Amino acid sequence: MEEREKIIKLYDLYKNLLTENQKKCFEYYYFEDLSLSEISEILNVSKSFIGRTLNKIEYKLKEYDEALKIYEIYKSVEKIKQSTKDTETKNELENLF
Repeated sequence: MEEREKIIKLYDLYKNLLTENQKKCFEYYYFEDLSLSEISEILNVSKSFIGRTLNKIEYKLKEYDEALKIYEIYKSVEKIKQSTKDTETKNELENLF
């Protein structure tokens, strides 16, 4: 489950670097919980194409983060947010991501 949550957060961070079709495919699978078959019917492509596309998206998201390290920054900010008692600071940190 932790890997799925990480992939979703990476998507939130880097989705603007993906094509519209990649975004659709990702969102159908991760947010609408559709099967590969259901997505392939909606997009009128093969099930194997959807599988390859999702693998490519996950690889790209991880590759982007390996270069930019935004996910590590996000985790650090979350730790600080959880440990601080100052409401104003928490609100400011919440607005970063």
